[in-house]
Amino acid sequence: MNFAASLRPLLAALLLTTAAPAASAATITSAPTTGDNAAAHPNFTVKVTGKGQPMLLIPGLTCPGAVWDETVAHYQKQYQCHVVSLAGFGGQASAATTTAFLQGVRDQLLGYIKAQKLSKPVVVGHSLGGFMGLWLSATQPEAVGPLVILDSLPFMSAIQNPGLTAEAAKPMAEGMRQQMSKGKMPAAAQRQMVSSLVTDTARLTQVTRWGLTSDPATVAQAMYELMTTDLRQDLVRIQQPTLVLGAWAAYQQYGSTLESTRAIFAQQYARLPQHRIEMSAAGKHFLMYDDTQWFFSQADAFLKQTAVSKK
Repeated sequence: MNFAASLRPLLAALLLTTAAPAASAATITSAPTTGDNAAAHPNFTVKVTGKGQPMLLIPGLTCPGAVWDETVAHYQKQYQCHVVSLAGFGGQASAATTTAFLQGVRDQLLGYIKAQKLSKPVVVGHSLGGFMGLWLSATQPEAVGPLVILDSLPFMSAIQNPGLTAEAAKPMAEGMRQQMSKGKMPAAAQRQMVSSLVTDTARLTQVTRWGLTSDPATVAQAMYELMTTDLRQDLVRIQQPTLVLGAWAAYQQYGSTLESTRAIFAQQYARLPQHRIEMSAAGKHFLMYDDTQWFFSQADAFLKQTAVSKK
């Protein structure tokens, strides 16, 4: 099978993501971050909700932090939820420059954690957000706490070719960056592309809208960095226990099976010292939407276990 062709559906699922539902069952109240210097992190904004142990929630490409509304409603009585929205995604204002955009997000998030004096926050990340959680921990292992990673990998370009290097991925990544920078995808095409990623029609409509309101240059740059940054060897630096939740149902139409998808996850996370991989039986890429109770039960048990192990 042609590498680019076989990679495309999984990249679509892992990268061209996420959005908030049209209406949330819970009302989320939020407060501005106390003493936050927004100028110190121009690549993202933060909303803080709840009290307790800090939890940093990072969404995927093209989405606002509102993708986590139901997750925040679930955790806000136990955790102080710091919900991130990246510049240029889902209608957010773009940053002044897109140069090294994701690297800037990483460095600014580490600065935010330090400035806010967050003690080893739990990091919950979906897709791009999961990659960012791994990157934060690999860069400064002492800065963050347990990781909950939803349907993400440490090197997305190597999904079908484990031997691929970041350098070898650059030509294809550059081609995609150039193509995506030309402008937004037509609404019908955007909706068709994401139709295999979420089951609910209302959510699908919202996912499409967030994609259409994202800045093409920012999305293109973020995708380029994701495709050319390989964290697999750096995973050995991560000291935190990590829960990896994977999806495979969205890829079934392309010939993937539960076993073959799990094998990709196992191979990519092989060097991560403390991790557990769990695969949803039926959920598509939006596990927090398609398999909500399973997601909560997995995350709740993991966080309870890690809390007990600290004592």
